[in-house]
Amino acid sequence: MPINAILALEDGRCFEGIAFGATGTTTGEICFNTSMTGYQEVITDPSYRGQIVSMTYPQIGNYGINLEDDESAEPHIRALVIEELCEVPSNWRSAKPLSDYLAENQVLGIQGIDTRALTKHLRSLGAMRACVTTELDCEAAIAAAKNSPAMEGMDYVTEVSTATGYEWTEESREWILPNASTEQTGPYRDLPPVRHRIVAYDFGLKYNILRRLRQAGFEVEVVSSTTSAKEILEKNPDGIFLSNGPGDPAALGYAYNEIKELIGKKPIFGICLGNQLLAHAFGGNTFKLKFGHRGGNQPVKDLRTGRISITSQNHGFAVDPDSLPPEIEVTHINLNDGTVEGMRHREHPVFSVQYHPEAAPGPNDAGYFFEEFAALIDEAKTLKVNS
Repeated sequence: MPINAILALEDGRCFEGIAFGATGTTTGEICFNTSMTGYQEVITDPSYRGQIVSMTYPQIGNYGINLEDDESAEPHIRALVIEELCEVPSNWRSAKPLSDYLAENQVLGIQGIDTRALTKHLRSLGAMRACVTTELDCEAAIAAAKNSPAMEGMDYVTEVSTATGYEWTEESREWILPNASTEQTGPYRDLPPVRHRIVAYDFGLKYNILRRLRQAGFEVEVVSSTTSAKEILEKNPDGIFLSNGPGDPAALGYAYNEIKELIGKKPIFGICLGNQLLAHAFGGNTFKLKFGHRGGNQPVKDLRTGRISITSQNHGFAVDPDSLPPEIEVTHINLNDGTVEGMRHREHPVFSVQYHPEAAPGPNDAGYFFEEFAALIDEAKTLKVNS
């Protein structure tokens, strides 16, 4: 028998729907994602910690859940909001339906929601706190949303970062479909030899980032978000990677103050939250976007070349370009709203992008950044030898 559920927003608007997955009550900041596929990656992306996610694509669950597409060890969203649930998935890789997966992991889902109306509401008024419940009435759910913590000032990184460091040794080969035009004899492309050894800060690191780093020839040691600059430099890596992650970057002084001590010492590459933390380490600031950038269709322009890329993004904060010092160059901008999408240091081998070049889910336009990081390290090594 269907179980009724309510989605209530802090501004007093209520949507009625049907529950799937787990039941109960949860709160968080509600946001929307415009990706047509990739709901499993979204659900397991640590950057969504503390958030209720609404998918704008109308039918979700049609290819089920498989064991290979998780981006972390568990779901991180507070709840999933959709228009229609596909209860009978059709895909040879599917291991279970989406509803079963959410139930097993105690994540609430609500379907039957007019997600177009919800998205238009959030675009007009901005991301806000919300409540999804199978227990409360509309008035009580609105009150629960209003009483929940705001995203500003929140440190969710400590909830998602690894407690202990580790070497990434999991399967990282790229899955391909063999055909007559390739020399591949199996479903995986062979990994290249290791070129560089790097340390990756885990602020909410996605598995596919680690896979892409290994595919680009990096041997990766993952460390906690609280690892000091001194500890990093004692490891003497060839480079340092700053990962994506959730929450408000301004609340992470313990992280960006250590990153500040690493600038000029080693080549650094940051993405998403890593980009924002670098901005703070440079002495700049970040601000909260009205409704964020979440989806696989964000257009970005490289100001150096004029090249346009369609990118995968997931962030609610952005870098304030006016706060950056003269030695920092803004290299990329979002063509929808002109916000900063990439930076580089004019004197040191440090660069970052606000989007996700690993594309899980999303287009592969920006995958070249992993090779750029490798080239930056090659150049740093050459300068060291010749100095």
